[in-house]
Amino acid sequence: MSTTDGTGDEAVIGRRGLQPKGVARRQEILDRAIEVFRERGADGTSLRRIAEAIGVSHAALLHYFDSREQLLVAVYAHAEIRRNAGADPIVAPGVDTMIAAAIANVDVPGLVQLYTTLLAASLEAGNDVGREFFSARFERVRDELTSSFRRQQADGDIRDDVPAEELAALLIAASDGLQIQWLLEPSIGLSETLRTFGRLLQPPR
Repeated sequence: MSTTDGTGDEAVIGRRGLQPKGVARRQEILDRAIEVFRERGADGTSLRRIAEAIGVSHAALLHYFDSREQLLVAVYAHAEIRRNAGADPIVAPGVDTMIAAAIANVDVPGLVQLYTTLLAASLEAGNDVGREFFSARFERVRDELTSSFRRQQADGDIRDDVPAEELAALLIAASDGLQIQWLLEPSIGLSETLRTFGRLLQPPR
């Protein structure tokens, strides 16, 4: 299950730990897992094998996570939070932020693979952890992009003949779809194609 960390800023997937030492240990496990998965993805590895790969005991993983699914979703969520922590808070969500994320993803193919695998698995019956995480994530990203696009439409920066919420959904679809194509064919230009999407948003002349 997912719980909040008490601040409302981050959903904690699995168990957070009761003491500061336990909280720090959980974060250390996730940090190590990110470094493993960024190189090779999850590759169907069991929870026990993941524990071996990141240098902790199987029991240590089970202390914080009930299942492989729960651990993998927590790893991706933690990686995304780390990436967003380095983003410029002044830049409004939009095509530029998607391009920045795409460029960052090129350097971590294992995490792109992990994201794609988890997203597909979230559609399977009984995968409640993945479905909850990705449903909430898509809703949050759509809302952020919609609000940003509405402001840009009001300022005349992008076209206003298409509803902002539809532009938001289309941008997410383009970004995720391009990442899948890139996994299959690395010559696909992620950032270049997203810039083309940005040009399509320009007001008609």
